[in-house]
Amino acid sequence: MKKTSYILILILFLTGCNKSLHQAQLYVFGTLVGITVWGVSEREANETFDIISKDLQSMHNQWHSWHKSPLNELNQSIAKGQTYTVSDDSLLSILIAAKELSLKSDGLFNPAIGQLIKLWGFHEDELKQDRLPPSKEKIFQLLALAPTMNDLNIQDNKISSNNPALQLDFGAFAKGYAVDILIKKMRELGIKNAIINLGGDLKAIGKKGKQNWFVGIRHPSGTGVLAAVVVNDGETVMTSGNYERYYKNKGKHYSHIIDPRNGKPATDFTSVTVIDTNGALADAAATALTVAGKQDWHRIATEMGVKYVMLVDEAGTVYFTPAMAKRVQFQPNKLPKIVISNLSGLILGTDHLHFRF
Repeated sequence: MKKTSYILILILFLTGCNKSLHQAQLYVFGTLVGITVWGVSEREANETFDIISKDLQSMHNQWHSWHKSPLNELNQSIAKGQTYTVSDDSLLSILIAAKELSLKSDGLFNPAIGQLIKLWGFHEDELKQDRLPPSKEKIFQLLALAPTMNDLNIQDNKISSNNPALQLDFGAFAKGYAVDILIKKMRELGIKNAIINLGGDLKAIGKKGKQNWFVGIRHPSGTGVLAAVVVNDGETVMTSGNYERYYKNKGKHYSHIIDPRNGKPATDFTSVTVIDTNGALADAAATALTVAGKQDWHRIATEMGVKYVMLVDEAGTVYFTPAMAKRVQFQPNKLPKIVISNLSGLILGTDHLHFRF
């Protein structure tokens, strides 16, 4: 259950003040998770870390598509044409959210294509390089079965489908969904200032002392930071990209983000970043906009209701919505080619860009 993201936390604090900053790391969801809290005692921080790590592990155990889990059991039941009774509220909630977000994205965020993901080999924890991509015939066979979230029937806690090709994989939005839950729990525990960073996808609350949280967005080439942005209280920053989760065959790059319309990896954008207060929405939208490509991302962003969007194409050109352009900061000596357009596709000027961080 993996999705590549490209955000580097820039934790900047004054010398002598780090006694207020507490950090913990753990490995779950197939990625490194960083938890940072500010302004509490070491005891409070450690108690919080322990609770959050247990919640994360529980989510991982419930939602894993390919290892033994309730979600895996649900997938097996669907393949057999059976109805599955969900006993865990978190699994039922994420199923409902996944269906709603898929419909909102016009099906470009489609968690029902688990079989396609497996066909390409992206279900594996460790990708094998130089593997052969699947044949056109096998891709067409799965496309003909056309599994979508519309095929998923949810009646109270009874889940079924009349399409046995439907196989659920939440890798494209599970981390965004998870950080919403975790930040809510942290607020309930009395934590007012924190960041949770799930392999680069993050959500922040409060501030770091008197400063807002400040994060760098990694360059999709894998070298350095492309830009930086201030993260306000309750905001989530989610990025989908093709830099880390991929394999190559005969020099061709195959990304893990699969276009459900043609069964092939999406190619227009190397990374897409979305900021929103709803982590699940931001995560799903980042995937959907990657799939939508240059011709359709404006429409999908409008339909999903996201206004803070940054996209980077293969040539390194950066595309912005006007709202995002006002927030992102670049280093003046590393300014890329920039295109700002509103959600109707109208190209605007670059007057509101900031060039230093």
